[in-house]
Amino acid sequence: MLLPVLLSGLVLGAAAPASAHAVLRATDPADGTVLRTAPREVTLTFTESVGLLTDSFRIYDPDNHRLRTGPAGHASGRSDTARVTLPARLATGTYTVAWRVVSADSHPISGALTFSVRERTAAPAAPLPERTENPVTTALHTIARYLAYLSLALLLGTAAFVAYCRPPTTAHLRTPALAAVVTLLTATAALYLLRAPYEEGTAPATALALSSLTHTATTRPGLLLLARTVLLLLAAVCAVLLRTRRTRLPRRATLAAAASLAVALSLTWSASDHASAGIQVPAAIASDTLHLLAMAAWLGGLAALLWTLRPTAAPAGLPASVTARFSRLASASVAVLAVTGVYQSWRGLGSWQALTDTTYGRTLLAKLAAVIALLLAAACSRTWTKRLARAAAPARARVPEPAAGAPVPEPAVRGAAPVRARVPEPAVRAAAPVRARVPEPAAGPPLPPEPAPGPAPVTQVHLLRRSVLAEAVAAGVVLALTTLLTSTVPGRAAVESARQAPVPATAGIPTASVTTIPFDVGAPGRRGRVQITLDPGRVGGNFVQAVVYGPDGGFASVPELRVTLTLPARHLGPLDTKVTDRGGYWAADAFTLPLPGTWTLKATVRVSDVDQVTVSAPVRVTR
Repeated sequence: MLLPVLLSGLVLGAAAPASAHAVLRATDPADGTVLRTAPREVTLTFTESVGLLTDSFRIYDPDNHRLRTGPAGHASGRSDTARVTLPARLATGTYTVAWRVVSADSHPISGALTFSVRERTAAPAAPLPERTENPVTTALHTIARYLAYLSLALLLGTAAFVAYCRPPTTAHLRTPALAAVVTLLTATAALYLLRAPYEEGTAPATALALSSLTHTATTRPGLLLLARTVLLLLAAVCAVLLRTRRTRLPRRATLAAAASLAVALSLTWSASDHASAGIQVPAAIASDTLHLLAMAAWLGGLAALLWTLRPTAAPAGLPASVTARFSRLASASVAVLAVTGVYQSWRGLGSWQALTDTTYGRTLLAKLAAVIALLLAAACSRTWTKRLARAAAPARARVPEPAAGAPVPEPAVRGAAPVRARVPEPAVRAAAPVRARVPEPAAGPPLPPEPAPGPAPVTQVHLLRRSVLAEAVAAGVVLALTTLLTSTVPGRAAVESARQAPVPATAGIPTASVTTIPFDVGAPGRRGRVQITLDPGRVGGNFVQAVVYGPDGGFASVPELRVTLTLPARHLGPLDTKVTDRGGYWAADAFTLPLPGTWTLKATVRVSDVDQVTVSAPVRVTR
């Protein structure tokens, strides 16, 4: 019981009001400025506390040689800053700073900026590539996160199904529960090993380095992953000991221990994701924990019900009370999910505009659509559950009545002659002729014909199995979108990042680079081209303008356009130009290109609420 208390202390002790997913608020020196004297250090200020890496800063001189700097640290004990000390003497020219830190919600963020000493110069292309984010590491980390969510839902949902729905037998549920425990342990171990490569953007092969393992153990996500492992191993050991010793604990004690374990496990998620950073952190962590528990009870219990209804389990003999109780459990879980989901959506979005203008908001809308499909499937399951209950009730009520004229046993009475009860009916008639003249009682009115029965119970269970399977498929989609949401910048932070003041553009040679990229969404009338202008198209400050043309060659209005540039030779970027709608065209007054070379210009055009396409083209940036 001490471990959940320590988890709560770790969660609340690290809480700080900020905006979930750190956003760069200010830099010193400012991006794109020209300084009279060389600065002594570079300081970045974020909207929330950030964690530092061994390679948080990479600084290049005007000749694109990497400078030797001191270790990164926080400024004056402020956890929302990152600072690095520069060499004592800096040559005249433009310097490039590439940075990478970890948000308080455990997700790494990166970017770049430039500053010049005494005058602006153009640096030559870098000869060697530097370390960048590894797609294999990111993919493996995402898969491990999804498996962790899936196995947690299956484990806790199965336990809730057994405790509340009380199926007649639970032996068939041991296999999926054991598989969930093994999968959760494996996914947790993978997340711990991949934590350092995921933060630093390196290959998975570096996961087993001793420095990576020890560094992860000093971070909050690493500590929570270790706590999750300890909880699972402790629960597994207790279960094995109770089973081998054939000890049976009181039901209340078992339920209390299981509830404590479920809450503690859920805290290891909510304490390391979006809820752990931002506004109203204690309320957010409580809401996220309840949301996770309700999700597990509903979706994991749904999987347990589906496993119970599988064809090899003789589902026709399943009591209707089991499905009725699960229906009540699912209804309560949906109510909790609705309340906590609305709160978390408001906290993550911050405005109605972010619901459609940010990736987080659009992913949230997709999750809402999947939840609606899940609710529709659940409504079908609830209908068949009620029919099963109605079909079971008449079967219990139709007890066979004794046939007319058949002897009805009477209760034994003291003093009654036992021989009389054993005398055959013909003998009684011969001995008592008077009684024989008594007319036989009529057989009575015939019973009314029974109503035509509905579908056979086996058919009803078959249809219930199908609707539950549809629920399970929709639940898998919901879990996938939930995993995607946890790694997406919240809408509130994305909007705040877009509102950051742009850097004033510097004067340059009055030339421009114009790039035209065709696009085709795939639907009729959903094609065209986007024309992007970089002015002057050289190193330094640039004015960015983008115009979208429709299939007829005329101007086209689109709800969203995003333009980024990446320098593959330096593994730098993507750098977001942050173009905004100016009424007929999109533009950004100031965007700094730090290095020359062949950049990849990428444009994401959204033509409707559901249709968008990303196209790219190379663009040459000179000195």
